[in-house]
Amino acid sequence: MKAHTFCTTLLLLAASGLAWAAPQFDRVYGSHMVLPQSKAVPISGTTDASGEIVVRFDGQTVPAMRTGNKWKAELKPMKANKTGQKLTVTQGKDTVELDDVLIGEVWLASGQSNMLWRLNQTPEGKNAIQKADNAQIRILHNEPQVHTNPAAYKDADRAKLTKDQFYTGQWAVNSPQSAPRMSAVAYHFANVLQKELNVPVGIIHSSLGGSEMAAWIPDSILKKKPFYSSCRGNKWLESPLISPWARGRAKQNIAQTLSSGEPMHPYKPGFLYSSGIEWIAPLPVNGIIWYQGETDAEAQDMKQNATLLRDLITSWRQAFGNAELPFVMVQLPRINDKSAVRAYWPEFRAVQDGIAATMPNVASVTTIDLGSTNSNVHPPSKTEVGTRLAHTAAARFYGKDLPYSGPAMEQKAAAGASLTIRMKHADGMKTTDGQAPRGFEIAGKDKKFHPATAVIEGNTVKLTAPQVQNPVHARYAWATFLEPNLVNKDNLPAVPFSTALGQPK
Repeated sequence: MKAHTFCTTLLLLAASGLAWAAPQFDRVYGSHMVLPQSKAVPISGTTDASGEIVVRFDGQTVPAMRTGNKWKAELKPMKANKTGQKLTVTQGKDTVELDDVLIGEVWLASGQSNMLWRLNQTPEGKNAIQKADNAQIRILHNEPQVHTNPAAYKDADRAKLTKDQFYTGQWAVNSPQSAPRMSAVAYHFANVLQKELNVPVGIIHSSLGGSEMAAWIPDSILKKKPFYSSCRGNKWLESPLISPWARGRAKQNIAQTLSSGEPMHPYKPGFLYSSGIEWIAPLPVNGIIWYQGETDAEAQDMKQNATLLRDLITSWRQAFGNAELPFVMVQLPRINDKSAVRAYWPEFRAVQDGIAATMPNVASVTTIDLGSTNSNVHPPSKTEVGTRLAHTAAARFYGKDLPYSGPAMEQKAAAGASLTIRMKHADGMKTTDGQAPRGFEIAGKDKKFHPATAVIEGNTVKLTAPQVQNPVHARYAWATFLEPNLVNKDNLPAVPFSTALGQPK
C-alpha cells in the first residue's frame, strides 16, 4: 500500500523508537484501487492511538467506529468515477492518504493453475502486454510465495506458510509493467468488461496451482459440518475429500515435518481461504470468476463435489455480505488424456452446470471447444476464456445484450425410435464444418448409451441409433475429449449434458 502520512509528531515517534501510532488501512485498500459503485463501502483499518477517526472520500466525511485497535467507517453508495481521488483517514494530527482511487466495478478472480496462468505465459501475451494502456483497469495480483512443486519444503518456504505472508501484492494501474504476471484469464475478463460497461474495473486475483476446493473453504464451515470431519488436523492427508494427487503432492512437500505435529501446507483445508480470500472480504466485490476443478475432478463422487462447490460459493457470499453475489465459473474444457485422473471430467462438468442451474446468480461458462488437443492440462490461450466470462457477466448481471451461451438442452421428447432435444440459445444452430453434429448419444431405460445420428431441425436436434429402438435418455459431449462442432449463430459451443442425471431446472 502506498500511503502518505503527514504529521511532525510521527518523526518524533520514529526518532524516539516508540510504536507507529497513525491509523492504517487494512491490506485490501491501496493507492490506485477501485472502490465498488452503487453500494455502501466499508473502509477499515487499525490504530494504536486514541482519539476520533474520520474517513474522507468523494465528498463524504464519515466518522469511524472503533473496537479495540480496529476501526471501520462506511461510505454511502457512490456513482462510478473515472477520475482518481484521495481516500484519507485522519486521527488527531495524523492523516494517511491513498492516491488515485477510482469508483467502478470490482471483481475477484480465483481458482487453480489455469486461473493463475500468467499473461506472459500465453501466446497472445506479448501483444496484450504491449497494449496494456487502459488506466481504467486496476490490478491487485496476489503472488503466491510458496508453490507446490514436487520437492520438500525448506525452512524458508515453511516460514511463508502463514495467512499473512503466503500472498503478497498491491494495487497497480494496468500497464506493461503490472500486467505480465497477472492472471491471463482475469486480465482478459477485466479488459472486455471495462469496455462493455465503460466504468473503471478493479480485478483482484488470488489463485494457486493444483489447489482443491477444500483449501478455499473457511474453517468456520470445515469445523461445523460433519461432512468435513476427515479434513481436520492431519487427517486431511488421508481425506477422501482431497484428491489423491493433491494429498500425494502435499506429502512430498512436507514429508520432513510430518512427524513434528501439524505441518502447514497450501492444500490444507481452509488455508487458501484464510490467506487469499478472507482479508479481501471487507471490500464488497461485485462478483467472482472461478476457474478450478481439474484437481477435484479426480474424484468420481458427484455428490461430494457438488457439496464442496456449493459450500464454497455460499461461504464466500457470506464473507462478502451478499447472498446472491454473482459467481461465474469456467466449466472444465476438453483434454486428450485417457489417464484415470481425467476420466471423470464429464461428471465434474455436470456438477458445475447443475450448481449453476440450482443456485441464484451462478453461471457456468462452456469451454469444451477450447481445451487441449493433447494431454496438456493448461490450454495456452486464455483470451477467449476471459472474453466468455466477461460476456456472461455483462449479459447476466448488467443487462447487456450480448451472446453468452451456446445451444443448451431445454427439453426432450421421444417419438418411436427417435429422441428430439429442444435447445435454448439455439438461434442459427449449425455445425462448424457442415457435417452432422458430433458427440450425441442415446440410451433406453437401461442407460446403456450408443452413438447417435444427429440432425438439426431449427432449434432442435433429432437423434436416432439402430441399437436403441425406444430411446429415453440423451447426452452430449460426455467425454474427456472430443472435437465438438455444434454451435449457434454466434459460434458459441453447445453445452454438454446428460438427461440420465436428471432434467435441467
